[in-house]
Amino acid sequence: MDTALPPSNQATEPLGHQVRRAVIWRSGSQLASQLVQWAATFAVIRILSPHDYGLFAMTQVVLVFLNMLNGYGLASALVQAPELSKRAIRQAFGMLLALNGALAAAQLALAPLAAAYYRQPIVAELLRVQALLYLATPFIALPQAVLSRRMDFRHQARANMVGAVAGAGAALGGALAGWGVWTLVWAPIILFFARAAVLTVSAGTLVRPSFDWRGAGALARYGGVVAAGQLTWFAQSQADVFIAGRWFSPQTLGIYTTSLFLTQIFVAKVVPPLNEVAFSAYARLRHDREATARGFVRAAGLVMTAALPFYLGLAATAEPLVLTALGPHWAEAVPVVRLLALAMPFMTVQVLFTPACDAQGRPGVGVRNGAVGAALLTIAFLVGVRWGPTGLALAWLAGYPLYLVDSARRALPVIGARAADVTTAVAPPALAALGMALAVSILDRALPALPVQLRLAALVSAGAAFYLGWLATFARPTLRLMMDVVRRRQAV
Repeated sequence: MDTALPPSNQATEPLGHQVRRAVIWRSGSQLASQLVQWAATFAVIRILSPHDYGLFAMTQVVLVFLNMLNGYGLASALVQAPELSKRAIRQAFGMLLALNGALAAAQLALAPLAAAYYRQPIVAELLRVQALLYLATPFIALPQAVLSRRMDFRHQARANMVGAVAGAGAALGGALAGWGVWTLVWAPIILFFARAAVLTVSAGTLVRPSFDWRGAGALARYGGVVAAGQLTWFAQSQADVFIAGRWFSPQTLGIYTTSLFLTQIFVAKVVPPLNEVAFSAYARLRHDREATARGFVRAAGLVMTAALPFYLGLAATAEPLVLTALGPHWAEAVPVVRLLALAMPFMTVQVLFTPACDAQGRPGVGVRNGAVGAALLTIAFLVGVRWGPTGLALAWLAGYPLYLVDSARRALPVIGARAADVTTAVAPPALAALGMALAVSILDRALPALPVQLRLAALVSAGAAFYLGWLATFARPTLRLMMDVVRRRQAV
């Protein structure tokens, strides 16, 4: 007899407490693991050349495209399902193994075509080795979904840290050993396999896969819709590299993609773990639209309170930050970083919509939003690429506000929130961050000649003091809410 799995001990705990603890574990572990990875990443960037990063970026178009189909949507369906049976877990495992095996074979077939498109033969060799990533994916997606359903982010935190240390060690060792671009290939593979091993043991999901998928229609349909949404995300997130890879040299492409990496640190590394927790929480609140709307508005305000000073501060300190963090051979990235940083606040708000809509059983909203975004941004990139990396950065700045407005029009009614409420929540940190950026820019012009590291330290210190002072003076409720979350008095 196929029965639902028993609930975890956390099931009787109030949701607010679960969410708060989950955020602490997920975001805390993410921060800790990212500190390890960032330390290694920035050390590696200073060793490798923009040419190496350009070649690696060319492989990412194929890799990211196929990874959109790797079955994480099937795993998300396990989180969203009202009940979870052992048979459903076995079926999902079987689907993940079959799907990722097919994707590995597809990548091997596409490798020479990608190399011919970019006119770089080494791209085929890199892609063939990167196909190993698909072997680890089922052993990450399935246990992660099971642990997320339990709101158990402590074990995920441990897996993230083990993977981060393993990947960082491989990256730094490879760079120092002179592996060049191969450093960027092998480090993620080692990270994936280390994380997969810890997650699988922690969740106890090393089960016999089932390839009898009868009765799994709902699982497959939900996963398929989520995958369709991810495909549209691929179209908008990789269109720039796909287009630029044909126009730019590997050196120039490396300048652009590394600038994008630097400006997307917050939205790519900090927001996703928060969205994982939010999806689990929204799924439990899916029958209470008012609670979902309140949670979304509060989350948007808190996320932007942290994000806006990062982005606008990055724009104001782009020159000393790039020279300090990346090294003088990345100086061409300064104007690109400055422009991209101004576009990232719009992207950050936009990516908050998807987990809230998915948890309401409406993943099609994300699909439609993504399709519109893909069209808008692709057109912008096709125009902007003619002016090099700076033109692509301007394309982001022109296209993303339009994309956000269209997405909000479609997503907010599903979530139950009003645009005015979201604007009210985001306005105080936005004003504070704008004032901070202006003050930092004025201070930068007034400073005497200093070593670049001291100049950066002075600007960052002054910016932080100005931002917190502004919130304390003009937006005390926002600052108080942030402090309450940090002190664990409030659930996000």
